[in-house]
Amino acid sequence: MLNTLLKLSMGLLVVTSLPIEAAWQVPDETQQLVVVTTDDWDGITGTLQTYVRTDNGWEAQPYSSGVTIGRTGSAWGIGLHPAQPGQQKKEGDGKAPAGIFALTSGFGYEALSGLEIPYQQMQGSHYCMDVNDSAYYNQIVDASVVGEDAVEGSSEGMRRDLHYGDELYRQGVFVAHNPKNVPGAGSCIFLHLWRGDDKPTAGCTAMPAEVMDKLIRWLDADDAPAMVLLPRGEYIKRQSAWGLPAL
Repeated sequence: MLNTLLKLSMGLLVVTSLPIEAAWQVPDETQQLVVVTTDDWDGITGTLQTYVRTDNGWEAQPYSSGVTIGRTGSAWGIGLHPAQPGQQKKEGDGKAPAGIFALTSGFGYEALSGLEIPYQQMQGSHYCMDVNDSAYYNQIVDASVVGEDAVEGSSEGMRRDLHYGDELYRQGVFVAHNPKNVPGAGSCIFLHLWRGDDKPTAGCTAMPAEVMDKLIRWLDADDAPAMVLLPRGEYIKRQSAWGLPAL
């Protein structure tokens, strides 16, 4: 559906069709924004910059970093933004979801106190379900509660130090991609520690440990934090319409 914009140009009435989604903007309650931009849809590295909303608009914060994303780049995900035309994120495609997503809570290997977002300490029995036909698809479950059969097939043991021998999930933040848990639309998207500045992920956004530690302590649930991930050109096209910070 289209809106129609009328304007006077050189004495002529010009009719311009605008997508109705142009009226959508970042929700007013979102006062913290984590912005990740890449060079293009195929890019596996990008830049992270944090912002807070002020009376004068978005103001850049000191937390910024290089990041890595999905091994095959990015594709449109399901989040706060309106549905977009183009390639869509699917389970197992190695792409990071593009769009705008709530950042809901933190997780990690150790107990943490003094955070302003909910936090869950992971145990060896915690899994994120990336099996399309699982009743728990795109959800964190505890095998000691739901049973070992219920987590069969998951490739996302949340204590990676115990299951896979690495520290990638030592600290992380849940990205609310596919919040209705649509099977096959992509699951288990996080911010987490990286393997290195040239090592992509399976679809998450990864960063140095010291940046993650600062970020998880900066996020405040009362400010409804959200993450934007877009190729730079797509970001610029939507910056004004969506009320995004200027890059």
